[in-house]
Amino acid sequence: MKTLSTALAAHVRQELTTLATLIKITRRDNVVLGFTSHDADLTVDGVTYAADNSFQASALESRARLSTDNLTIAGILSSAAVSGAALAAGAYDHARVDVYLCNWADLSQEVAQLRRGWLGEVTRDGGAFRAELRGLHDLLQRPVGARVTPECRHDLGSAACGVNLAALTVTGTVTSVSANWQVGDTSRGEADGHFDGGVLTFTSGANAGFAAEIRGYAGKVFTLWLSPPQAPAMEDAYSATPGCGKRLATCRDRYGNSINFGGFPHLPGLDAILNYPDS
Repeated sequence: MKTLSTALAAHVRQELTTLATLIKITRRDNVVLGFTSHDADLTVDGVTYAADNSFQASALESRARLSTDNLTIAGILSSAAVSGAALAAGAYDHARVDVYLCNWADLSQEVAQLRRGWLGEVTRDGGAFRAELRGLHDLLQRPVGARVTPECRHDLGSAACGVNLAALTVTGTVTSVSANWQVGDTSRGEADGHFDGGVLTFTSGANAGFAAEIRGYAGKVFTLWLSPPQAPAMEDAYSATPGCGKRLATCRDRYGNSINFGGFPHLPGLDAILNYPDS
């Protein structure tokens, strides 16, 4: 149920209305951005909602079942407030979103809150971004409890894992760039595959703070799963952590941590379930 002020409710019932949508985005670093579907900036409760045509909201759909309601926010990266680099760096991941309805011709009628939630997956297509708004009921769709899998369900270095990841973290500087997602460091001495599944974090340069999982490590070159928002440069500093592959052999032989292995390596697979004697 949506609560509207008496004046706004009366205005909504009129044949001709002057309604506008307000979207307030609060990032995890407490940076607040406001956008409106109106053709002029609006200031409500101390927040200025920009009318720079930087976003378009789809039709708002609410349902009684637990599936995700339909509300997609699309925008253009040319907006001065939303940059492609910030999106790629994850600045808007899990940002809180408040959607309001207002009468732009008479803001004294107060606003009605249509939706509150968090940004889901943020994707880019050329010069535009698209994000899905997820509400509280989305939490009810997430798995609860541990999954029974042959691979470990813990992340390397987590409390459940117990491995001291800080002691295994190495630092260095970029000495070669093959592509945005491939950077090398000729000073590295680890064997090929040592950092597979680990994380590389840039600590200086244009990509400072950007972290990406390492797809592969061979020939002193890191291949990342995600391309940094800016092209890496020579002498950019980084830190890197190794991976574990979620396998018992790696957990036991490399880290001596099999007692905390969170998988079930001897779990029968589908072949065992479907196996039956020949006639």
